[in-house]
Amino acid sequence: MTTFVDRVELHVAAGSGGHGCASVHREKFKPLGGPDGGNGGRGGDVILTVDQSVTTLLDYHHSPHRKATNGKPGEGGNRFGKDGQDLILPVPDGTVVLDKAGNVLADLVGHGTSYVAAQGGRGGLGNAALASARRKAPGFALLGEPGDLQDIVLELKTVADVALVGYPSAGKSSLISVLSAAKPKIADYPFTTLVPNLGVVTAGSTVYTIADVPGLIPGASQGKGLGLEFLRHVERCSVLVHVLDTATLESDRDPASDLDIIEEELRQYGGLDNRPRIVVLNKIDVPDGKDLAEMVRPDLEARGYRVFEVSAVAHTGLKELSYALAELVATSRAAKPKEEATRIVIRPKAVDDTGFTVTREADGLFRVRGEKPERWVRQTDFNNDEAVGYLADRLNRLGVEEQLMKAGARGGDGVAIGPEENAVVFDWEPSVTAGAEMLGRRGEDHRFEGARPAAQRRRDRQAERDEAEQEYDDFEPF
Repeated sequence: MTTFVDRVELHVAAGSGGHGCASVHREKFKPLGGPDGGNGGRGGDVILTVDQSVTTLLDYHHSPHRKATNGKPGEGGNRFGKDGQDLILPVPDGTVVLDKAGNVLADLVGHGTSYVAAQGGRGGLGNAALASARRKAPGFALLGEPGDLQDIVLELKTVADVALVGYPSAGKSSLISVLSAAKPKIADYPFTTLVPNLGVVTAGSTVYTIADVPGLIPGASQGKGLGLEFLRHVERCSVLVHVLDTATLESDRDPASDLDIIEEELRQYGGLDNRPRIVVLNKIDVPDGKDLAEMVRPDLEARGYRVFEVSAVAHTGLKELSYALAELVATSRAAKPKEEATRIVIRPKAVDDTGFTVTREADGLFRVRGEKPERWVRQTDFNNDEAVGYLADRLNRLGVEEQLMKAGARGGDGVAIGPEENAVVFDWEPSVTAGAEMLGRRGEDHRFEGARPAAQRRRDRQAERDEAEQEYDDFEPF
């Protein structure tokens, strides 16, 4: 059974926003008290959060589909719908979030670090929120937006200060077991270690973490053996330790050639050239191993390596090694730039940015793309003529009709709003007011007119002629 997983593909779905409510307040002796439809609730987000108690992506390997809850619809009486509950997905420290193309979306390091993998949809506005000086009784509400659907890849890169690398059965697991309190599986056959093991070492005043990487062999950087699966765990380590077997029984191997082969695999993997190296000649408790270590040590030191002769079994040379590693880790930590306070970057929109584009495609179709037009289309109930007219007014005020004319669109031409896979297509009929006058004063009810004194009605009509209609495009319910 799989017990450790460090790469999974995850399918996440945020919650959809609840629909707004179209309602009119009614009570005894006051049958038309005005619109009182509440807004729909926001859909829940899907959030990845670093949790120190989680060490593997195993849960997402078995259950790769995750969904947050939807927002509740609004109700009459100005009652807002309940927001959907955010779905918090705990991930190990060092998890990298990528899209399907391999682009890095987030690098989650540090307890509590989070990333919104899928954004919940906005709740639709109720007719109470849509009411204005000219639209006193909207007979429609806006629909809730669907939540994001994302396919992402999670990769775990172990967060450790020191990485032990080397051939299978070189003694890496034994070494980490005596340097720290880690209890990895240890046996005398290759590829005993199938998962990275992590331990904590204290040397003087320095506390650092150390990880052993499953055995590398020639061709690991191209996917041979287990190397490619776990080379990513070396990327975050500050110090690399080559653990060389001085008592190997294979006649075609020796410490120097093992070092050259592993270095070549690290070079081909890339990005590790600036890491300081230490060479550990392990298993000197074996007589032949001690002799071989003394033989190859001068050559390794001549290459510029700092060499330590140790025995994980006899606990020989471990103190000197642990303090040398602590010194390198402390130096690496001191060289890292201090974390800056979070900065907020404000990028004002260009003065000529309309927020949408109009393009003419090869088949003569005019396509409108932009955040606002596409969002407005998603929020429109096309079974309600008044809601469709409201959409037409919004698009006209945004300047879509003007841009269509500039692009050469004529009456009867096809216009699509949105991407190809999910667009609303209609035959365009140009008009100065986008059809507002054809429907009369949209959103008003003549029954309200009769309930007001004549002088008040005259004042309201004059205010309507003098004031521009107030728009609540970005209204967010509290």
